[in-house]
Amino acid sequence: MRAITAAARLIIRHVHLRKRCKIQTATGKGRACQRHIGFISMAETQAIPMNTLHEEFGLTLMVNHACNLRCSYCYTGAKFSSPMAWKTGEAAIGRALHSLAPGGRLGLGFFGGEPLLEAGRILEWMAFARAETAKTGKRVCFHLTTNGTITSAEAWQAMLADDLILAVSCDGSPRMHNRHRRDAQGGGSAAQVEATLRRLVGSEMFFTVVFVVRPDNLDEVPEGLKYLHALGVRQVDLSLDLWTTWSAGDGERLQQLIQRAAELWRGWLPDFGLSWFDSKAGALARVPVEEASTRCGFGSGEIAVAPSGNLYPCERLIGEDAPGQPMRLPGHVLEGSDFLTQAPATFARHEACTQCALLTACDTTCRCSNFVRTGDQNRPDGLLCLLNKATAVAAAKVLANGAIA
Repeated sequence: MRAITAAARLIIRHVHLRKRCKIQTATGKGRACQRHIGFISMAETQAIPMNTLHEEFGLTLMVNHACNLRCSYCYTGAKFSSPMAWKTGEAAIGRALHSLAPGGRLGLGFFGGEPLLEAGRILEWMAFARAETAKTGKRVCFHLTTNGTITSAEAWQAMLADDLILAVSCDGSPRMHNRHRRDAQGGGSAAQVEATLRRLVGSEMFFTVVFVVRPDNLDEVPEGLKYLHALGVRQVDLSLDLWTTWSAGDGERLQQLIQRAAELWRGWLPDFGLSWFDSKAGALARVPVEEASTRCGFGSGEIAVAPSGNLYPCERLIGEDAPGQPMRLPGHVLEGSDFLTQAPATFARHEACTQCALLTACDTTCRCSNFVRTGDQNRPDGLLCLLNKATAVAAAKVLANGAIA
């Protein structure tokens, strides 16, 4: 029991999985972002009835389809200039705020393409959202993922905002990163990204690195994690490439990677967080969650808006926003005063999952990930199941023994 208690206390205190922003609004004390340590609940979510105001609402603006990189595994489609108009973003923010209950919180994200190509406009939308929430006694927190190569003064102003949760894409060491993350001329982007990471580390701002894991880099991920740790990065989100093909052999190699990554995670605690194990450790240690996450709403309590103003249940499903896109939701952002008429999302555990011993520690409730892998928002595939089981087992060993072996 002593080992379990010590390990759980270590993780509760130091693992940065989920960031929550508390925005001071009507007090006249200005805006402050307080990132806290917490864990996403693995419990099944209940659909919120239509026309019910939300305590939390997630809005993501795809600010442009354009990007200065041409990452080989990118799932958003062709890169073309299509910046979101001011009125489109303004209308989306207004509708999201009208969907919130008094005192509710808006999570406002910016997506691309590369969102910081529109850094000036993002700053304007952030200022607008702050002003509107201050007037209404509501709260707002921002999140943005960047490729780390846009370094204008406006881009840095956005990245260093106190009320922004920032993620930077970096696939490990320069050799690994440049394999897929190249610019339009074919040049690598690792040097620019490393410079951005070093500046962020020096600023002492908390941020996350998003590290894409694919079949072709499985054996190198530990090397990449060591590189990032040496730079001073303290939170990494290992993100499986769900759009590529994974073979049975890749699955076996993934399990081996999970063990190696867990060993690194355990050795670097208490000053390092790794997404694969943070959430599992929190669920297994029954760490309470003070506020529920707005994700994954999949169209209910969460909306993504394309530059055109078209609506989607998740930003990852916008793609090129082409005519006939099957995942587009009814309506347009300029039509309506709120998002309360969107049909509520439903989630039902797949029958094969209901008897699983790890059910309470499973996070295959991301409807978008399930849809990408199986075409069914309620059904995970073998890859997601393997990831959840292997990471839960590794986290449980750390909690129980303080070691992996």
